[in-house]
Amino acid sequence: MIIISNPIAIANEINTIHALFEEGMDLFHIRKPNFSEREITDFVTSIGLKYSQKLVLHSHHHLAEDLGINRIHFTEKARTNSIRVSNPDGIISTSTHSTAEFNTLSNDDYEYAFLSPVFPSISKENYISKTDLFEEVKKRTNFNTKLVALGGISAANVKQTLEHGFDDVALLGTIWNSEKPVKNFLLCQQIAHSF
Repeated sequence: MIIISNPIAIANEINTIHALFEEGMDLFHIRKPNFSEREITDFVTSIGLKYSQKLVLHSHHHLAEDLGINRIHFTEKARTNSIRVSNPDGIISTSTHSTAEFNTLSNDDYEYAFLSPVFPSISKENYISKTDLFEEVKKRTNFNTKLVALGGISAANVKQTLEHGFDDVALLGTIWNSEKPVKNFLLCQQIAHSF
């Protein structure tokens, strides 16, 4: 299970991230689109370099090596515009918004790709899928890249999502739009591990 950061800074964020790691968070995506290089560096340093192998950078990829991070993520826009930096020893992930788009990644070096939104987004108002992604997943031909569900994922639908052909789930709104982020994480984790 993957957790994605809140796009903007929020109260008690670093403490929550540490608590999530203590409870077994595998990967934490740092998606702070408006952060400067200095803000990203400070954010990663605040999390702690001991977690660097579990961190994924969405921007300022050139900082990865200095921060000890070997995972970088490309947005759909960056991938399609060929804005790509070399990460020969690292792991690369990306974002997609249709199964057809996901299937085109089969010959690339992406370990996993998000497919979103699966359900109406918890964190983005009026962000819903234009198609039934459970039906779309049946058209999957790319099995070289792990398919990760994103968008509206919560304890109420983790099992259903994994049953319909997704390899993993990513959480954002159910963590950061909650008064009990760690509790929500643990509920989702328990369901995912029992699947």
